[in-house]
Amino acid sequence: MPDARETPRKTDICICGGGPTGFAAAIALARSGLNIAILAPPAKIPAARTAALLDGSIRFLQGIDAWVPEDLDGAALRAMRLIDDTGSLIRAPEVTFHASEMGLKAFGHNVPNSRLVASLRAIAAGVEKIGIIEERAADIKLDDETARVFTETGVELSTRLVIAADGAKSLARTIAGIDVQNWSYPQSALITTLSVEYPHGGVSTEFHTRSGPFTLVPLAPNRMSLVWMQAGDRARQAMEMSTDEFDRLVERQAQSIHGRMQVDGERAVLPLRGLLAKQFAANRIVLVGEAAHVFPPIGAQGLNLGLRDVAKLADILPRHKKDPGCEAALRAYQAGRQLDVRSRTYAVDLFNRSLLSSFVPAHLLRSGGLSLASTMPAFRQFLMRRGLSDVSTPV
Repeated sequence: MPDARETPRKTDICICGGGPTGFAAAIALARSGLNIAILAPPAKIPAARTAALLDGSIRFLQGIDAWVPEDLDGAALRAMRLIDDTGSLIRAPEVTFHASEMGLKAFGHNVPNSRLVASLRAIAAGVEKIGIIEERAADIKLDDETARVFTETGVELSTRLVIAADGAKSLARTIAGIDVQNWSYPQSALITTLSVEYPHGGVSTEFHTRSGPFTLVPLAPNRMSLVWMQAGDRARQAMEMSTDEFDRLVERQAQSIHGRMQVDGERAVLPLRGLLAKQFAANRIVLVGEAAHVFPPIGAQGLNLGLRDVAKLADILPRHKKDPGCEAALRAYQAGRQLDVRSRTYAVDLFNRSLLSSFVPAHLLRSGGLSLASTMPAFRQFLMRRGLSDVSTPV
């Protein structure tokens, strides 16, 4: 793996951030012939965090030779079941979406984030046009024709474009002068992994409760990842329970659909917040992933949306190899990501708030939509197509 001293001082593109979107961007753009430097310090990822990669994301990764499922310890998602557990007078019927209705073997795969990042890092390390520097960006200086990126140890890189894949607190976004809209939720997400008595059969189950979704997502045989959105104090109380107490609580909340359930990994609590950049490109810097958008873990949208950011760049930038940071490239990216990012951010926010709300019309709207999905195959397929949102393969 190249170190800082071996990385060219000049590069076509510098990527700040070594998460899944950062490494996917490096691989995709290097495959198109661009020279890439990626600033990627070793990631500290909670063991319980998983990512449900949907079919379009997987096909995108396959298209750039970056999908190695045997390295990931994941599980196919063959069906998604929604259960109304709000206790409301107006309750939606249970709905199950089957991948086979779309002619697919699976909607996607659920994989541990740590395994996904390790796999993408290993692939990137083997690509000749990628230099990996295990440091963060400390500063970025911008002018009309270049961006100069300085690492924590003072290494300087001269580049034509910076890709900000450095998360919600993005330094690159701040230096680009891009403002964001921030908001918070009265919830936290408790995450962990479980072993279950009855096989999951590739079915992900999402219970809609008055404090948010309680979601069980398949992992390797007889294991599942749990994402449980609760009021902050209840999440902390659950963290403080003994293992036996917590096991019983989770099994009761899951209505024993998988029989006995036992925690087999660390528990962690993540405060929930939202973030939306007011623009996605400016001053030779473009935003991808959580540097551009953050919202609750509902409907497997977050990372898949970030990979669609990357796919759009991989479509645009090879047409601007002489200057990938030119105004034409930035305008094309800005225009190409507006509708997808904003519509999904607002949709997830609205759905989450509808669960928390006591406003009866909100319950009617949610219940009515799921009722239509349970009785009208055409509407159910429309929702599935909207949820999958194809990612075009740029090669």
